[in-house]
Amino acid sequence: MSDSTKAGAAGPTATDGYSGPAPLRTAAGRRLPATPDFDVATGPAERPGQPTMRDVAEAAGVSLKTVSRVVNLEPGVRPELQRHVEEAIAALGFRRNVAARSLRTGHRIGSIGLIVADLMNPFYSSVAKAVEGVAARHGDVIIIGSSGEDATRERELVTNLLHRPVDGLIVVPAGNDHRYLEPERRMGAQIVFLDRGGGRIDADAVVLENSGGARLGVAHLLRRGHRRIGFVGDSVGVRTAGERLDGYRDALAAAGITYDPELVRLGSPAVDMAETATRQLLGLDNPATAFFAANNRQCIGVLRAIRSAGRPIAVVGFDDFELADLLPVPVSVIAYDPAELGRAASELLFSRMAGDARPPQRIVIPTRLIQRGSGEIPV
Repeated sequence: MSDSTKAGAAGPTATDGYSGPAPLRTAAGRRLPATPDFDVATGPAERPGQPTMRDVAEAAGVSLKTVSRVVNLEPGVRPELQRHVEEAIAALGFRRNVAARSLRTGHRIGSIGLIVADLMNPFYSSVAKAVEGVAARHGDVIIIGSSGEDATRERELVTNLLHRPVDGLIVVPAGNDHRYLEPERRMGAQIVFLDRGGGRIDADAVVLENSGGARLGVAHLLRRGHRRIGFVGDSVGVRTAGERLDGYRDALAAAGITYDPELVRLGSPAVDMAETATRQLLGLDNPATAFFAANNRQCIGVLRAIRSAGRPIAVVGFDDFELADLLPVPVSVIAYDPAELGRAASELLFSRMAGDARPPQRIVIPTRLIQRGSGEIPV
């Protein structure tokens, strides 16, 4: 019986007789997706609907062993046979799991992936620089992608990077459900979440003291006599925004002040949106006398809005930013070292890739209040 009639079964190897390319075909009855996930390099995937090496063997009319040799870049495959298998791989959309191969062979690739939310945000630039420094010390390079706070885009980036030459991933999560990573983690993929923990998954994470930092900033404004404190933040779907809103509410409760949703504006990730939200709060019949901005972009929006208010208005922002201390009224902030986040996450990732098998770690980076003037303006 020829190799083409024994697709997926034990048959001739790459060096056995091969009479020429068979027509490419899909596995019978299986509808292949346009952008499939990857398969384990040693055999069929557990997930239905995804092209496997067995599918490639059927399509190319060769043995599974032959496909394995091509996928794993092993010697002994004749050039014309290798080209035919490669054509089948391309036609089916099969993805080589480079990370799984490196784990099995024990040879690392020398690169890691970093997925952030917004490359325009200086916070993520600082994080990336720190990750790059740790990677360079280990002789690695980094590949960076930006999700734009889009959960679908995050998943696409994670999937694509796991199919490319990376040994591990650092991810700033945009979504709230990361169970899709469990098959990859079972196969040995190393992933560390940064800035926010992963959703519905028990995994390594390096995060900020979000709730405590916000509580500290709002309490500082309360001590200056403010009772109408506006909160400008991102959607509560973004975990850091939700945690900082929790800190805001905790500070109010500790001071005996009832939480007023009229003073809260969420869903303002961009500077212009934060500026609009702040103008709304300033236009209330009983306006806010102070503001807590939940991140650096929102703080800039708040500052733009109050510039034309014609009166001093107190502001504390979460995240320091460039020139904040040089403004006419220097901005008081809840500060921390973004580079420390990047260093801690990358060191943890490299430790995992070196064999660290401890239970999932949660590292919390502390925050502190820097008083510069804007947060000290009384009512």
